[in-house]
Amino acid sequence: MQSPNSILITGASSGIGEALALAYAARGRQLWLTGRDSARLEAVADAARAKGARVTAAALDVLDRQALADWIIAADNGVPIDLAIANAGISGGTGGGDVATSGETEEQARRILAVNIEGVLNTIHPLIPRMVVRKRGQLALMSSLAAFRGMPGAPAYCASKAAVRSYGEGLRGELMGKGVQVNVICPGFVRSRMTAVNSFPMPFLMDADKAARIVVAGLTANRARIAFPWPTYAVSWLLGILPPGLTDALLAQAPRKV
Repeated sequence: MQSPNSILITGASSGIGEALALAYAARGRQLWLTGRDSARLEAVADAARAKGARVTAAALDVLDRQALADWIIAADNGVPIDLAIANAGISGGTGGGDVATSGETEEQARRILAVNIEGVLNTIHPLIPRMVVRKRGQLALMSSLAAFRGMPGAPAYCASKAAVRSYGEGLRGELMGKGVQVNVICPGFVRSRMTAVNSFPMPFLMDADKAARIVVAGLTANRARIAFPWPTYAVSWLLGILPPGLTDALLAQAPRKV
């Protein structure tokens, strides 16, 4: 597909979001960046500007549906958005909850599900009718390899990412004949604030800039599912298709994310 000129990225203040902002930053390109931490977001914006990009950044909560929609529509009115990456998300340990030793609290589970699902919907839906009218555009939804099997250590996170994956894959077919491309991104462990709280081994842990390069290549090729790294993807896929009776006991011993 043609290289996008105007790109929206949520959760751009750290992790993959930050790496994607810097990967796409180039002279003449317009970036629209959001994140909750204004100081970190502005640092990312400055780094992208140093690479020649035009950057507009706003500290917004993706759960503030009206404020986010107003900002996205204003951005699209200014320079029509070619690519929107709904990246913002949280997990256990970054969701602001106090985790009991028995697992996720109700409040934490509700927060994770809200941010990771509603945040995606709030990001893409202001743009869908506009992209359909233009008969062009691309929507990238950030899921995870955790979407393929509910894990005892992070049930709400797995559920939220499974919902995003399924929704994105269905939406791809829904919009395919209307000129709008939809891609689902399923990364494994990537160095970020989210994974920094993990005290357990993370196989094939990847730097965010490498993950961003894989994502950019996948979006350019319009791959339906951008899942990586392949060894973790293979294990996740296998766990998802095996009968729960064969995997429950094994996964019950897995370390918990707190």
